[in-house]
Amino acid sequence: MKLFDVYPLFDINIVKGKGCHVWDENGTEYLDLYGGHAVISIGHAHPHYAEMISKQVATLGFYSNSVINKLQEEVAERLGKVCGYDDYSFFLINSGAEANENALKLASFYNGRTRVISFNKSFHGRTSLAVEVTDNPKIIAPINACKHVTYLPLNDTEAMKAELAKGDVCAVIIEGIQGIGGIHLPTDEFMHALREACTAHNTVLILDEIQSGYGRSGKFFAHQYSGIKADIITVAKGIGNGFPLAGMLISPMFPAIYGQLGTTFGGNHLACSAALAVLDVIEQENLIENAAKVGDYLMAELEKLPQIKEVRGRGLMIGLEFEEPIKELRQRLLKEQHVFTGVSGTNVIRLLPPLSLSMEEAGVFLERFRKIL
Repeated sequence: MKLFDVYPLFDINIVKGKGCHVWDENGTEYLDLYGGHAVISIGHAHPHYAEMISKQVATLGFYSNSVINKLQEEVAERLGKVCGYDDYSFFLINSGAEANENALKLASFYNGRTRVISFNKSFHGRTSLAVEVTDNPKIIAPINACKHVTYLPLNDTEAMKAELAKGDVCAVIIEGIQGIGGIHLPTDEFMHALREACTAHNTVLILDEIQSGYGRSGKFFAHQYSGIKADIITVAKGIGNGFPLAGMLISPMFPAIYGQLGTTFGGNHLACSAALAVLDVIEQENLIENAAKVGDYLMAELEKLPQIKEVRGRGLMIGLEFEEPIKELRQRLLKEQHVFTGVSGTNVIRLLPPLSLSMEEAGVFLERFRKIL
């Protein structure tokens, strides 16, 4: 049997990582400015992370609800204090797509409706909401407990209000910063209007912080720049620094009912240990403050480069849009300058490095990037 070939891969075999650097089998060192698709939040092979995981490995053959529940409670308590949602509940699962599916399910249970609003160029998981890049609203079906999804232009307040006023919208799901769609930001004004409209029409506001959360934006959640609160927040990727893990932060407005949600592997021994290690390092090494500082520096320097059409983002979630396709540019950056980056569409390079990226490492990237340009 062979693998189902749906992921294009570089012809580079990475065998080791440390911090913001990785090495291939030939000993070549690379600067990692993509972090496994925003997964590596505290850096590759962080010693505290490795130690926390290894302590739980010996218990893999032993399953105890009481032990796991205690670990889950510790994760929830720590996360609530760090992120500012201490009065919310937490539900642990395995992946971002699963988090968004459960969020939509919970919203549908809450108000009995079946229509969802999302936004052009959004992405909420391969089994639910896909990227939509047209300028016109579009309805697709079906997903989960919801009947269909209406796509609207991001930051179009009037279109959003008109749809919510129809009174049949179950939930609005929006990214704190659009990731796969090209690093597009909702404005603070739009987020305030969205929060007000959702409240007025008893519509659940879901903030997808799967890529933009866990300190990447320079705040714990990107939507916190606007000062609003969501009804449900979904997290994944950086929560476990590479270990499969995700979760939902759930408002007190939702009553917990036995059997309402479920998961087989969510919140297991290793997952919880990974989550606790990530929170330890984020706090001890001030990684959220570092993401804000280094991100501001990077964006300011990148905006000086005339070859770049537009620089977008916050913190260490940055998109660089060019007039021309960037495939060759990105390949040269990797092959000649040994820097990993991401991509969105044909014209946007994405930077999603570990939150531990230093000013010195940012300077190294800028030097190598200028050479290619």
